[in-house]
Amino acid sequence: MNTSDITESLSQAFVVEDGPAVRPEVKTFGGSNQVRITTKYRIDDKGVEVDQDIEAKLWTGVQSYFQGEITRDEFFNDSDNKEFGLMSSSQVGPTIADDIRTSAVWSILFSLVVIFLYILIRFRRWQFSLGAVAAVFHDVLIVLSLFSILYGFVPFSLEIDQAFIAALLTVIGYSLNDTVVVFDRIREYLNLHPKRDFDDNVNQALNSTLSRTVNTSLTTLFVLLVIFFFGGETIRGFMFALVVGVIVGTYSSVCIATPVMVDTIAKKMKS
Repeated sequence: MNTSDITESLSQAFVVEDGPAVRPEVKTFGGSNQVRITTKYRIDDKGVEVDQDIEAKLWTGVQSYFQGEITRDEFFNDSDNKEFGLMSSSQVGPTIADDIRTSAVWSILFSLVVIFLYILIRFRRWQFSLGAVAAVFHDVLIVLSLFSILYGFVPFSLEIDQAFIAALLTVIGYSLNDTVVVFDRIREYLNLHPKRDFDDNVNQALNSTLSRTVNTSLTTLFVLLVIFFFGGETIRGFMFALVVGVIVGTYSSVCIATPVMVDTIAKKMKS
């Protein structure tokens, strides 16, 4: 089964009245002739009429993908010997959705706390930790904001799901790695030139590591763009988050993490 084709077909079926199309998430499940379909179409509505509407739209979107003739009754029946059609269905209620959202928030906050402690232990200055956390928080905020603003306007799914949380955590790791490289170079210059002005040391360190930062980000970005355009519909939203994360993570290390560190560090260290 071609999951991209099924996604496009169902997107044309799952259309809210006077609203945008609701793109489902279609993934291969088990064998290559089985797929799992997840949709938020009318997720907030309840009642028998809603279930009937969803079933009708599902049947409309997938009936053309069977090799042989199949009726609607055969598709939806609950026979124990069923070999094709709708094998099972379930609905994720608001309680489970809230649990997922709460877990996502706590995972992000926990990662920020761990980052703060890691940078504090490594560089012995809380100002470095504050700069790193500020940069990472900025990266997460930008990615989340773009997902919210562009939802429904781009021709691919921007659902806030487990894949999105994985993308955010990946972006955090990438941005932190870049920030640590910059901070390491700053510490190196401070140790090599202890009598030089603090701001001059920081400026020289940033200039020396700028080419490395840009080159690394560009090579990573090229790969992500290739996967974004040619990797298939199912991972396009995930790759979009990574592309945005690499771009904002690159400049945040230089333009946010370092300035926050410089502006908050004790004056006696500068002297």
